[in-house]
Amino acid sequence: MKVYLTRRMTFNAAHKLWVKQWSEEKNLEVFGKCANKNWHGHNYVLYVTVKGKPDPFTGFVMDAKVLKDIIKREITEILDHSNLNLDVPFIPENMQPTTENLTIIIWQRLVSHIRGCELHCIKLHETENIYAEYYGE
Repeated sequence: MKVYLTRRMTFNAAHKLWVKQWSEEKNLEVFGKCANKNWHGHNYVLYVTVKGKPDPFTGFVMDAKVLKDIIKREITEILDHSNLNLDVPFIPENMQPTTENLTIIIWQRLVSHIRGCELHCIKLHETENIYAEYYGE
């Protein structure tokens, strides 16, 4: 029997989607407003889901406070109020800081810190209408 526990966290960050090898026209054609030369920002909502069997004594799959502290230390304290293109050392310079890529990077940052259960899913909302999910595949 597996139970899924999800922790919701938020952060605000700016970014720009841009391919250096392309012309400004091509970048605007592909990325639209996301290629704004003065950047743009999002109020991201992050959902981190772990799965496992509840502990017979505590009833926890994982202590939600411990999960929160890991996410805060490894992700939100670093990404919050940052420029994803310039300020975050664990985002490769040649990687577009899209929501899709961020889910993979967040997974990679968190997976080794989860103990006693498994990381199941990273879900990241860029807007209320756009989100990406990553299951470590």
